[in-house]
Amino acid sequence: MSKENSNDNNKSANEYELSYMVTRKGATEPAFSGKLNDEKRKGKYNCTNCNNLLFLSEDKFNSYSGWPSFIKVADKKSVNEKIDNSHNMLRTEVECLLCKSHLGHVFDDGPKPEGLRYCINSVALNFIYDDC
Repeated sequence: MSKENSNDNNKSANEYELSYMVTRKGATEPAFSGKLNDEKRKGKYNCTNCNNLLFLSEDKFNSYSGWPSFIKVADKKSVNEKIDNSHNMLRTEVECLLCKSHLGHVFDDGPKPEGLRYCINSVALNFIYDDC
C-alpha cells in the first residue's frame, strides 16, 4: 500500500512558483531548502508534473550537497540526459523523458559502484512512500 507525501498536496503559492521556475525554466532551488532532502522513508520519487517514476528510495544517499541525491535512476527510459554549458560550467542536465521537466544534474563524483550522483531539485519530485 502506498500513500502520497504532502510534498505536492500542500504546496504553498511560493512552492508552486519555485516548482514552475525549476521544472519549466531550469532554475535551481536553494540548497538545503527542499522538503525531500532529508526524506528517509522507503518509497518512490516521481516527476511532480507528469508522475513519471524517476528514482527509488533505496538509491538515495546523503551527498551533503543540499539536494536529494541518487546513485541511479529507477529506469534509464525515464530520464533524458543532455549537455548543459550554462553558467560557464560543463554539466549534464537531467530531465523527465515524458514531460521534459528540468530535474537537476548528474555528476560523476558519486559512490561506487555506479560512481554517479543525480543531484535533483526537491520541487521537481513527488514522493510516494510505502507504508508496508
